[in-house]
Amino acid sequence: MKQALENPNLISLAAGFTDTPSLPVRKVQQAVDNLLGDPPQTEVLQYGTNAGRPGLRKALADRLSFADHCPEPRDPEEVLVTNGSQQALFLALSTLCDPGDIVLVESPTYFVFLENARALGLEVRSLPDTDDPEQLFQQTVTLLEDLQAKGTMARVKALYLVSYFSNPSSASRSEAEKEALAKALASCHCYPSILEDAAYRDLYYQKPWPARSILSLEAFAAFPCLYLGTTTKPFATGLKIGALHCPHQEWREKILHLKGNEDFGTANFAQAILEEVLTKGAYEDQVRKLRSLYQEKANILHHALKEVGLAKDGWHWKQPEGGLYLWLQGPSGFDASPDSPFFQKAIEEGVLFVPGSLCMASDHRKQNTVRLSFGSTSRENLKVGARRFAKAWQRLT
Repeated sequence: MKQALENPNLISLAAGFTDTPSLPVRKVQQAVDNLLGDPPQTEVLQYGTNAGRPGLRKALADRLSFADHCPEPRDPEEVLVTNGSQQALFLALSTLCDPGDIVLVESPTYFVFLENARALGLEVRSLPDTDDPEQLFQQTVTLLEDLQAKGTMARVKALYLVSYFSNPSSASRSEAEKEALAKALASCHCYPSILEDAAYRDLYYQKPWPARSILSLEAFAAFPCLYLGTTTKPFATGLKIGALHCPHQEWREKILHLKGNEDFGTANFAQAILEEVLTKGAYEDQVRKLRSLYQEKANILHHALKEVGLAKDGWHWKQPEGGLYLWLQGPSGFDASPDSPFFQKAIEEGVLFVPGSLCMASDHRKQNTVRLSFGSTSRENLKVGARRFAKAWQRLT
């Protein structure tokens, strides 16, 4: 982000920003007018509660109920409103874990989560890199048995999943994959808290990912579960409103206590705006607009990379079905890490990317991977950025 802001000629395919021209200015203005019109709802400019506005919590609980096809609506009391999902992640880790504890993550995973874990003194270990449920079960059991043999399995306190159109890979987890992980943990008598990050769940292109959340899967009934969502990416990033859904009362109260000491409650006015747009339909209108826009941008970048011949040179990637990212894997042995000659050549050519190695725990780093973001970049600059990326590769080879 710093590089992109300091160099206006640098095309950033790195920062996970959203599309600025499409931000919902009129929808936010209408919500503000409704809140501060005649008579004004002056309470929206006052302090709010630590847990969040009751109406917003209900709206967020109802959205999750609908997405998971719940037979009964979820309890709004299980929802805590946070300053984006990033705060929810940090609060959860801070509450669930002590320095030296182990967190299991996917490979790749959200790199800011890795930074949070390291800042808290936690050890991060990679889950098996497979989407085959049977292999995932067997290899996870092997991992846990290895930790048990070393006397460290008791330190496994959390498992973190980015299950819907993930950052960085845009991949999603099936119910069978999630259940395989739960069964592997239970078979080894290991019951860490499960954190499911669904920041991009609303940003599907054609249809929602069919898997229900961990909160609705019987396989996770014995685990403390936390589901993290956000309105930041699907609506307006500047409002920074996220949510933590936690049916486990003990953990929820501990997280709420820590949150109260930290911020005394998420910004009440921003919450009121989100409550207004969610309950009046403006939120869903904006999300539908973004789904179409991001599918178009994903296609532009995908085809631009094909046109510059990267696939012929041994690069691989999948066209995403949702989210804001393309996940590229270069030829075996290739190095795209931050200190690599390729990274420097890309900067010289005027394009910035996220090295994929930053998105992996140290026990499973692949240096030949790259995350490209298309959310905030213009259509034309996506094509130019792809050409610059390819030119850096050609200079290297």
